Amino acid sequence: MQSIIRQTEAALFAGAVLDRETAGKLARIEGSDIYTLMDVARRVRDHFGAGKVDLCSIVNAKSGACSEDCRFCAQSAHHQACVKTYDLLDPDAIVGRARVMEAEGAHRFSLVTSGRGMSDAELEPVLAIYERLRRETKLSLCASLGILNEAQLRRLAEAGVTMYHHNLEASRRFFPQICTTHSYDERIATIRAAQAAGMVVCSGGIFSMGETIDDRIDMAFELRELGIRSVPINILNPIAGTPLEGQPLIPPLEILKSIALYRLILPSARIRMAGGREGALRDLQSLPFIAGADAALVGSYLTTSGRTVAEDIQMLRDLGLNVNNL
Repeated sequence: MQSIIRQTEAALFAGAVLDRETAGKLARIEGSDIYTLMDVARRVRDHFGAGKVDLCSIVNAKSGACSEDCRFCAQSAHHQACVKTYDLLDPDAIVGRARVMEAEGAHRFSLVTSGRGMSDAELEPVLAIYERLRRETKLSLCASLGILNEAQLRRLAEAGVTMYHHNLEASRRFFPQICTTHSYDERIATIRAAQAAGMVVCSGGIFSMGETIDDRIDMAFELRELGIRSVPINILNPIAGTPLEGQPLIPPLEILKSIALYRLILPSARIRMAGGREGALRDLQSLPFIAGADAALVGSYLTTSGRTVAEDIQMLRDLGLNVNNL
């Protein structure tokens, strides 16, 4: 398999794009060849990437009681997970959280809200918060508010939001096993609407939900077709009370191989390590940044805690990587 890895590297540096057949062959590598693949992915990142690691942060601005039945999610009203439920947080609390994250080293900040989407009336106070964040911080502003239409997304852009987060979550084939209350095409429509509104889209998914590596590859090619420039990679954190609470996690080397493949399929996109990396990768959680990743979600996640921002920044510096603006 060494030969196909090296041939792929040469082709990418010559300006070719990785095709689905070759990606499928690379997905079958095992053992020490995985380390070779990771090293090639690192070089591809260094050649095509921005040269610095981008750090984003979030606030769980509205929690629980979600109408959707995503099987991984503790916030779904369909499941029995123990999770805090509240409406939109006080604006001062959100702005305060943003200031803390900015002081700790984050470059981006996003409100994340539970629910299928937002009505125009529900969106109004969110827009006011973003206008405050634009005035009172220097953070790049992102939003993750579910399924919205283009008019709503244009209003977000006018309020200062430059990136909209909306995951595919899984491949088209596997998605119906994860969610039945909305369709894959509805997710794609929201992504295209955000792009039409002038925003960069951040879209990825979750590994280790029971999918195959071919599903992971198919999602990467879907993301490439959509022109996605920021790809968050989450790894399932099985939460009690959700249908996936007993789902076995894939081995760390399988995760690292998948990350490397994403870099080869999406050579110039941000590959952003997000939730679940601490538990799934254990002592190997720095290695995604050797396997091609160049961005991270730092601080706490939606319903689970992450490492401190200082710990992640130190990890990145220990790897010899540059961190944006620091």
